[in-house]
Amino acid sequence: MKRIALTLAALTVLLAAAPAHAGDAMSASIRNCTWCHGTSAQGYTVAPRLAGQQARYLETQLYGFATHRRDNPASKQYMWNATAALKDSTIRDLADYFAALPPRPANDGHRDLAGRGQAIYSQGIPEANVAACLACHGPNAQGIRDIPRLGGLSYSYLKQRLEQWNQGYHGAVPSPMPVVARSLSADEVEALASYLSFVR
Repeated sequence: MKRIALTLAALTVLLAAAPAHAGDAMSASIRNCTWCHGTSAQGYTVAPRLAGQQARYLETQLYGFATHRRDNPASKQYMWNATAALKDSTIRDLADYFAALPPRPANDGHRDLAGRGQAIYSQGIPEANVAACLACHGPNAQGIRDIPRLGGLSYSYLKQRLEQWNQGYHGAVPSPMPVVARSLSADEVEALASYLSFVR
């Protein structure tokens, strides 16, 4: 009887400790992300803002990095190794964590180009057969499920991503974005990236 009681006591201690270890692992994963994405997940230069991003999109991208489907240079240099050992549960938890943080706009685009960018976003470019961005990304550029939030992302990041789509780099999942990006001029890319950086 005494042995059973001791066994039960030991199991109780182990089970009580398990969530703490899981929380510690999650805290370490978040800390690793903040080196590039910032402590409030508002990003630095080429590292995108994660705060308020769609959870399912974040999850898909993390899997895309881990499986090397997303193959642009920064992904190869930073994210392939960063995601290599992540468990499925950690990926889901990270996606939920960053999605729940309040987003803030980068406000770093060219103000004089924002009007043209807003027109492209809301109306598309009919003569180039480019659909309005809001058709997929929503009227406030908030995204939905696997479609990312674009509102408030930094000008430099958005511009670079559009250029990379045009150059033939791949995303985590098949997307119409390579076709869209190839239909945009350099000036139109700048205008669109500028406008989106100011969207709240």
